[in-house]
Amino acid sequence: MRILIAIFALVSTAMAADEKAVLGGGCFWCIDAVYHGQPGIKSVVSGYAGGTVPHPTYEQVCTGTTSHAEVVEITFDPALTTYEKVLGLFWDAHDPTTLNRQGADAGTQYRSIIIAQNPAQLAAAEKSKAAAQPKFRQQIVTEIVEGREFYPAEEHHQDFYERNPDYPYSRAVIAPKLEKLKAGSH
Repeated sequence: MRILIAIFALVSTAMAADEKAVLGGGCFWCIDAVYHGQPGIKSVVSGYAGGTVPHPTYEQVCTGTTSHAEVVEITFDPALTTYEKVLGLFWDAHDPTTLNRQGADAGTQYRSIIIAQNPAQLAAAEKSKAAAQPKFRQQIVTEIVEGREFYPAEEHHQDFYERNPDYPYSRAVIAPKLEKLKAGSH
């Protein structure tokens, strides 16, 4: 009987559908690097979401006129990690109390945003935001919305840190962020 239960558990786990999370917390190069290699994360795609212009380009998003934010679409295995854990890392990976800014990156395209993929994610994001608030002195200003279209960024923005660790932005901004997260046990 135990063998049948174990087999059923393995089959159920294998059949669990991957889930997606769409998050923005400043430059997508940073958020992309944060999630690469995390347990249960299958892929991270840099892109744009939250705006009104279909299929925007990086140059368009940088003008601040598209309403899009730089985001990442994270595909994760819910048998290995949870949406709540993905959100927990999100709160640790950036400052959600600064409006339209992360460090020197300023503009609406750098806003803190969670784009829930369904009503359950929307509720979980709101709950996670409330749980994270005591960690911060200022009010969290992260925008939480449901179901906005995601547009992948241009190829040269994908896996940027992994492909360009010696790029000045990578050394000055991304590497210290990753070291800080690692020191905090993420």
